[in-house]
Amino acid sequence: SVLPAALPNLLVNGASGIAVGMTTNVPPHNLNEVCDALAFVLDNYDRIDELTVEDLTVYIKGPDFPTGGILYRYNGDEDMVIKAYASGRGHFRVQARAHIEEMSRNRNRIVVTELPYQLNKTNLIERIADLARDGKLEGVTDLRDESDRTGMRIVIEISRTADPRAVLSDLYKLTPMQQTFGMIMLALVDGEPRMLSLKRVLQHYIE
Repeated sequence: SVLPAALPNLLVNGASGIAVGMTTNVPPHNLNEVCDALAFVLDNYDRIDELTVEDLTVYIKGPDFPTGGILYRYNGDEDMVIKAYASGRGHFRVQARAHIEEMSRNRNRIVVTELPYQLNKTNLIERIADLARDGKLEGVTDLRDESDRTGMRIVIEISRTADPRAVLSDLYKLTPMQQTFGMIMLALVDGEPRMLSLKRVLQHYIE
């Protein structure tokens, strides 16, 4: 199939910038999901005012960060994705994806395979090393980057006496392995800055 139009770049690649008195921070999204949502809006354009953000999130599930990570959609009972897409402004908790592997001699290691959006891997490794050296992060005996062409792999070896789950919890608390992404869908419409809901972004693209 062919998309007979310009790429919906604002949603697909996202945007970030600061101007005098205003800022924008649009997360990237999956191209297929955006195109499916656009097709849905086009098919229902005669009743666009009736379309809800819940209708659109059937197709666009949420931001699609190129570095992966885990996006926590809910804060208590509140759906933060729905709230952000409805108003154009919101925030999500994003966490690195990590798991615990068993080693020989009753030792464990934590392996990080995905990072929050825009987190620099080198800076993260330096932060972990500094915390371990200063005694603020206990239980870490070795740290290395085993990433290769097949994917990311940061290995954090844990001492025999340390609880790997407690160390992982400390990593989320003390390092940028857990962050809050603030979404601000501010864009120029006819030369004027406007805060746009997800539906309005799709509508302006179609128009």
